[in-house]
Amino acid sequence: MYPEVVTLGETMVVFEADLDGPLRYVNKFYKRHGGAESNVAIGVTRLGHTAGWISRVGDDELGKYLVSSIRGEGVDTTYVTYDNNYPTSIYLKERLREGSTQVYYYRKGSAASQLNYLDFNWDYIKNAKIIHLTGITPLLSESCLEATRQVAKFAKENDITLSFDPNLRFKLISENPDAKDILLELVSQADVFMPGLDEAEYLFGTSDYEEIAYRFHQNGGSKICIKNGSVGTYYSTKDGESGFLPSYKVDRVIDPVGAGDGFAAGILSGLLEKKELSECVKLGATVGAMVVTVKGDIEGLPCKKDIETFHDAEKDVLR
Repeated sequence: MYPEVVTLGETMVVFEADLDGPLRYVNKFYKRHGGAESNVAIGVTRLGHTAGWISRVGDDELGKYLVSSIRGEGVDTTYVTYDNNYPTSIYLKERLREGSTQVYYYRKGSAASQLNYLDFNWDYIKNAKIIHLTGITPLLSESCLEATRQVAKFAKENDITLSFDPNLRFKLISENPDAKDILLELVSQADVFMPGLDEAEYLFGTSDYEEIAYRFHQNGGSKICIKNGSVGTYYSTKDGESGFLPSYKVDRVIDPVGAGDGFAAGILSGLLEKKELSECVKLGATVGAMVVTVKGDIEGLPCKKDIETFHDAEKDVLR
């Protein structure tokens, strides 16, 4: 059985400090995993759909941990390759205070940066309903860039919905003078585009929702959702549907990392269920709001029953 959503890219082992404050004062860490693409895949499976994740990890204990954990979440990891020559990447998560998180990446020369499209099983990818890419993968290396280009091209040739979240990493952008052009190339091929407002402004040079959406649709893009943090999400389709959904109120933001991935998982799940874009945005916003209330990239990703409980609780508050 082929998964409905296929995604590819880097996942890292996360070492999260057990105390607030600068890392130099921290002696203990919690081991978790985090990666935009695998986070989305896990979010999709929790919402009742199927997803596959393609990547490379080191043939080391940390790589085995990643594959075992992600497979345990219900994601198909059949086409994750173990690499004997390059290690699994890691990042450290520092929480300076509640709701304020800093991350430090150690990914240079990682196994994931050796991702190569020549290794892909194209029949596996061809049977997906949605292919999800982020702007992280193409900036990791030349082979990763070519892999994302080939997958995007393949999606268009085979009429597979291509979803793109720029997920900007400014450290990677600063190391690549062609970063904006690379990302805009992928935007021009995307059917579904989910930037943050700051990301869209970086790419298009404007913070005007309607102008951003117009320029995306002019390139043939079908659906766009522009996230603006705690303010809300503007959405638009090439067929003329548009609107703005205010963000759900969250009393305490425990950990903001992973909210965008949760949003993407909600959008893709809604599209698989053939919902109107407005309903997809409502689902994505709900998932994103729930993610930030729990520590970790994936720990707060909800199942469908959790979604219902969340909205029931909202009703209770309004009574």
